Amino acid sequence: MSDKDPHSTNQFDHWLEDDSDIAALVMHEWLEPIEGKDAVIFPPTYAKPEGMKDEDWLGYNIDRFADGSNVCQIDSVGSQANRMEPLFKAAKYNRLVPQVVIKAKTNHGERRIHLLDAGHRAADAIVRFADRMEGSSEAEGRALAEQLWDAFKAWQEAGDAEPLARIAPTSIVFGAWDSRATQAKIPRVVRSVIRAFDVRRCTRSAQYNTPLHYVDEGLIDESLDKGESEKNPLSQEGFRHSPAAGAHGGVIVVGEIRRDVSLNLVALRTLGAARRAGEKPEQYKERVMKLRRYILGLALVALTTRDAQQLNLREGCLLRITKVSGWKAIPFQGEAKEVAIGPEDSLAFASASANDFVVQAFENPFVFDSKRAEKWLKLSKDDRDKRRKKGPVIKQVL
Repeated sequence: MSDKDPHSTNQFDHWLEDDSDIAALVMHEWLEPIEGKDAVIFPPTYAKPEGMKDEDWLGYNIDRFADGSNVCQIDSVGSQANRMEPLFKAAKYNRLVPQVVIKAKTNHGERRIHLLDAGHRAADAIVRFADRMEGSSEAEGRALAEQLWDAFKAWQEAGDAEPLARIAPTSIVFGAWDSRATQAKIPRVVRSVIRAFDVRRCTRSAQYNTPLHYVDEGLIDESLDKGESEKNPLSQEGFRHSPAAGAHGGVIVVGEIRRDVSLNLVALRTLGAARRAGEKPEQYKERVMKLRRYILGLALVALTTRDAQQLNLREGCLLRITKVSGWKAIPFQGEAKEVAIGPEDSLAFASASANDFVVQAFENPFVFDSKRAEKWLKLSKDDRDKRRKKGPVIKQVL
């Protein structure tokens, strides 16, 4: 990007035109533990799949192949998205996207949940029961849940992504599935995953010793010392010696740790807008291009910004970058072409594109309707399944 004006919004239109021959932008990063290549790292653990024996489940997602090799998932696509998305709350980037906040009154006081922190983005449960903006009347504003229902339906029925981009553009960048309402699926534009190749699984053991022998010294009646291991109430409360053997001990990576990143330009080019009455073809095309430029800008910022937290994956898994491949534009056929994409130029392009698109501002939080959520949950599952596809829950008579 350095040979072009980063403030020019049309510099990447050759990627965004419907007839573009570029399928995606890709980049690879090679990583290693901060303690060194041979250090043990801890992948995420997952619940045992149904029907699998306890002794056959390793806890980690490790795929083994016939030739003896294996691949271990270190950070999933969804997890990577959740690490990148909150970036747009930071002061340097928060003008690029609408700052949508939902306020909920809890037993412990008021809670404010940012849409960028919601696990399912615009399809999250907290959104489906988000009413109007605080301080607004029914005549002055619409419920957030209703706005997003309409936005998902616009995409689902007409390929119109503009309404969703006006409220929750990161749900387009990182993808969303409105599985409990419209069933609309928004394909990911940005995809990132971290895998380790050829790993050796480790185990660890530990021993907790109590400072006193509570039963032997008469502090606790021996009749209460019953049951094995964690079934024993004394063990549950820390009054008994507790050995732990053969627990998950991480993995040693013999091969490499690699982060594979792609920006799907095909998915980005599916983004369209509804035609307006009296709109000329060239005006319509420019409006669609403004939408695509805007989403491209957000995707580039998400993928080029260096945030240390993105590699602080979990306890025992802090990584560092050792080598970067650089970005390549991958055509459907023919040789890939290297492209220079840096964080500052990405931000400049994203800022200019956001300014053209006109990012919506929400000055007050939307209000979570807990009473409506409770009424909904009291319905039978069959009734909920019938109702959820008929319209936004926030507007239904329950």
